[in-house]
Amino acid sequence: METIHYYPKGVCSVEMFIDHEDGIIQEVRIIRGCRGNTQGLAALLKGMKLEDAMNRLEGIQCRNGTSCPDQLAKAIKQYLNQ
Repeated sequence: METIHYYPKGVCSVEMFIDHEDGIIQEVRIIRGCRGNTQGLAALLKGMKLEDAMNRLEGIQCRNGTSCPDQLAKAIKQYLNQ
């Protein structure tokens, strides 16, 4: 299992961890942010392919032209483009 570790920008959350195996998300942990929303997001992403999650979440806005979902998409995109 691998972990994507990301420091989001422009949102309430301060740190994100995406555990995945063979490109499938196993667990998402978001530090700070709106607790109910981040827990719901984590539950919905479990079992999803990294690419599918990135495509669904990219561009969602909350404030500052981004959101926690958009920041998760940026974390995945950065990881996949390494």
